Amino acid sequence: MVINVEQGAANPSIGTLLRISDALGVGLPALVESPRPKPVKITRRGEGATLWTSPVGGRAELVAGTQPPNVVELWDWILGPGDEHRSDAHTAGTRELLQVHAGAVTLEVAEQPYSLGVGDAITFSGDVPHAYLNARDGPARFSLAVFEPGAGSGSHPIEGA
Repeated sequence: MVINVEQGAANPSIGTLLRISDALGVGLPALVESPRPKPVKITRRGEGATLWTSPVGGRAELVAGTQPPNVVELWDWILGPGDEHRSDAHTAGTRELLQVHAGAVTLEVAEQPYSLGVGDAITFSGDVPHAYLNARDGPARFSLAVFEPGAGSGSHPIEGA
Protein backbone atom coordinates (compact mmCIF):
# COMPACT_ATOMS: atom_id res chain seq x y z
CA MET A 1 0.00 0.00 0.00
CA VAL A 2 2.79 2.44 0.90
CA ILE A 3 4.40 1.86 -2.50
CA ASN A 4 1.08 2.58 -4.24
CA VAL A 5 0.67 5.79 -2.21
CA GLU A 6 4.26 6.85 -3.02
CA GLN A 7 3.59 6.29 -6.72
CA GLY A 8 0.31 8.21 -6.57
CA ALA A 9 -1.65 5.10 -7.58
CA ALA A 10 -3.75 4.93 -4.39
CA ASN A 11 -5.08 7.06 -1.56
CA PRO A 12 -4.67 5.50 1.87
CA SER A 13 -7.69 4.90 4.07
CA ILE A 14 -7.82 6.32 7.58
CA GLY A 15 -7.22 2.80 8.88
CA THR A 16 -4.07 2.52 6.78
CA LEU A 17 -2.89 5.94 7.94
CA LEU A 18 -3.48 4.94 11.57
CA ARG A 19 -1.48 1.71 11.11
CA ILE A 20 1.37 3.67 9.49
CA SER A 21 1.37 6.32 12.23
CA ASP A 22 1.35 3.58 14.90
CA ALA A 23 4.24 1.79 13.19
CA LEU A 24 6.22 5.03 13.03
CA GLY A 25 5.37 5.92 16.62
CA VAL A 26 3.85 9.26 15.67
CA GLY A 27 0.32 10.54 15.88
CA LEU A 28 -1.91 10.72 12.83
CA PRO A 29 -1.66 14.54 12.70
CA ALA A 30 2.08 14.23 12.04
CA LEU A 31 1.25 12.37 8.84
CA VAL A 32 -1.54 14.52 7.50
CA GLU A 33 -1.06 18.08 8.78
CA SER A 34 1.35 20.56 7.29
CA PRO A 35 4.45 20.70 9.46
CA ARG A 36 4.52 23.73 11.71
CA PRO A 37 7.94 24.88 12.76
CA LYS A 38 8.34 25.14 16.51
CA PRO A 39 10.30 28.08 17.85
CA VAL A 40 12.42 25.73 19.99
CA LYS A 41 12.99 21.98 19.80
CA ILE A 42 15.27 20.25 22.29
CA THR A 43 16.76 16.82 21.69
CA ARG A 44 17.98 15.38 24.98
CA ARG A 45 21.02 13.13 25.18
CA GLY A 46 20.16 9.73 23.73
CA GLU A 47 16.94 10.94 22.07
CA GLY A 48 18.38 11.46 18.57
CA ALA A 49 17.72 9.05 15.73
CA THR A 50 20.53 6.51 15.31
CA LEU A 51 20.65 5.95 11.56
CA TRP A 52 23.90 3.98 11.16
CA THR A 53 25.72 1.48 13.35
CA SER A 54 28.73 -0.78 12.84
CA PRO A 55 29.79 -4.09 14.37
CA VAL A 56 32.72 -2.41 16.18
CA GLY A 57 30.66 0.21 18.01
CA GLY A 58 30.32 2.95 15.43
CA ARG A 59 27.12 4.95 15.21
CA ALA A 60 25.70 8.06 13.59
CA GLU A 61 22.97 9.86 15.49
CA LEU A 62 20.93 12.66 13.92
CA VAL A 63 20.45 15.01 16.88
CA ALA A 64 18.85 18.07 15.27
CA GLY A 65 17.59 19.34 11.95
CA THR A 66 15.70 22.16 10.29
CA GLN A 67 12.70 22.03 7.97
CA PRO A 68 12.86 22.26 4.15
CA PRO A 69 13.61 23.87 1.83
CA ASN A 70 17.11 24.62 3.17
CA VAL A 71 17.82 21.74 5.52
CA VAL A 72 20.59 21.76 8.10
CA GLU A 73 21.31 18.53 10.00
CA LEU A 74 23.46 18.13 13.11
CA TRP A 75 24.98 14.68 13.67
CA ASP A 76 26.93 13.04 16.50
CA TRP A 77 29.25 10.36 15.09
CA ILE A 78 31.39 7.66 16.67
CA LEU A 79 33.68 5.55 14.50
CA GLY A 80 34.90 2.38 16.16
CA PRO A 81 38.43 1.08 15.60
CA GLY A 82 38.92 0.41 11.88
CA ASP A 83 35.43 1.76 11.04
CA GLU A 84 34.57 3.54 7.86
CA HIS A 85 31.40 4.99 6.44
CA ARG A 86 31.21 5.78 2.71
CA SER A 87 28.65 8.19 1.32
CA ASP A 88 27.54 8.77 -2.24
CA ALA A 89 27.40 12.34 -3.46
CA HIS A 90 24.50 14.27 -1.95
CA THR A 91 22.41 16.74 -3.95
CA ALA A 92 24.11 19.66 -5.71
CA GLY A 93 25.19 22.44 -3.37
CA THR A 94 25.35 20.28 -0.22
CA ARG A 95 28.05 21.43 2.22
CA GLU A 96 29.35 19.62 5.30
CA LEU A 97 31.28 20.80 8.35
CA LEU A 98 33.05 18.32 10.63
CA GLN A 99 34.88 18.79 13.94
CA VAL A 100 36.77 16.01 15.72
CA HIS A 101 36.18 15.70 19.48
CA ALA A 102 38.10 12.48 20.27
CA GLY A 103 40.56 10.26 18.42
CA ALA A 104 41.45 10.92 14.81
CA VAL A 105 39.40 10.86 11.62
CA THR A 106 40.47 10.59 8.01
CA LEU A 107 38.01 12.25 5.69
CA GLU A 108 38.10 11.34 2.02
CA VAL A 109 36.52 13.86 -0.34
CA ALA A 110 36.52 12.86 -4.02
CA GLU A 111 39.22 10.26 -3.14
CA GLN A 112 41.50 12.91 -1.54
CA PRO A 113 42.33 12.07 2.12
CA TYR A 114 42.45 14.67 4.91
CA SER A 115 43.73 13.69 8.39
CA LEU A 116 42.09 15.37 11.35
CA GLY A 117 42.90 15.24 15.06
CA VAL A 118 41.14 16.44 18.19
CA GLY A 119 39.89 20.00 17.74
CA ASP A 120 40.48 20.04 13.99
CA ALA A 121 37.60 21.08 11.73
CA ILE A 122 36.98 20.92 7.99
CA THR A 123 34.40 22.27 5.56
CA PHE A 124 33.78 20.40 2.30
CA SER A 125 31.38 19.80 -0.56
CA GLY A 126 29.06 16.92 0.20
CA ASP A 127 27.94 16.71 -3.42
CA VAL A 128 30.87 14.43 -4.28
CA PRO A 129 31.55 10.91 -2.95
CA HIS A 130 33.10 11.08 0.51
CA ALA A 131 34.00 8.82 3.43
CA TYR A 132 34.74 9.01 7.15
CA LEU A 133 37.45 6.59 8.37
CA ASN A 134 39.09 5.67 11.67
CA ALA A 135 42.34 3.76 11.12
CA ARG A 136 43.30 3.78 14.81
CA ASP A 137 42.79 1.23 17.60
CA GLY A 138 40.45 3.42 19.67
CA PRO A 139 37.16 5.15 18.90
CA ALA A 140 36.89 8.52 17.19
CA ARG A 141 34.07 10.98 17.80
CA PHE A 142 33.04 13.97 15.73
CA SER A 143 30.19 16.37 15.10
CA LEU A 144 28.93 16.80 11.57
CA ALA A 145 26.69 19.56 10.21
CA VAL A 146 25.14 19.05 6.77
CA PHE A 147 23.54 21.88 4.77
CA GLU A 148 21.34 20.75 1.87
CA PRO A 149 19.78 23.64 -0.03
CA GLY A 150 16.42 23.03 -1.68
CA ALA A 151 15.76 19.71 0.10
CA GLY A 152 12.22 18.47 -0.26
CA SER A 153 11.55 20.65 -3.28
CA GLY A 154 10.90 17.60 -5.45
CA SER A 155 13.86 18.44 -7.68
CA HIS A 156 16.31 16.15 -5.87
CA PRO A 157 16.43 12.35 -5.80
CA ILE A 158 16.10 10.70 -2.41
CA GLU A 159 19.40 9.22 -1.27
CA GLY A 160 19.67 6.04 0.77
CA ALA A 161 21.43 6.20 4.12
